[in-house]
Amino acid sequence: MKTLDEIKELIQNHKDELRQQYGLKEIGVFGSYVRGVQREDSDLDILVEFEKPVGFVKFLQLENRLSELLGVKVEIVTKKALKPFIGKRILQEVMYV
Repeated sequence: MKTLDEIKELIQNHKDELRQQYGLKEIGVFGSYVRGVQREDSDLDILVEFEKPVGFVKFLQLENRLSELLGVKVEIVTKKALKPFIGKRILQEVMYV
């Protein structure tokens, strides 16, 4: 299981690729990995923002690419998709890379 620092480093090392290929503007980690309570079966929660709207296929391709790159099941969410109550907590704990 990778540490939060290892995950952030991998994302940082591939940030240019992610920007070019997927139009990624911002990327950050939140959830159990940030709180230090992840388990072997935990997924990795990632908050993203795109330069311009992307379709569902591109969204899934990014999620799959991040899962492959980081070696853990990734679930991505955009800021716009956050529900008000939980979104506030996510925005407080997110660690941008």
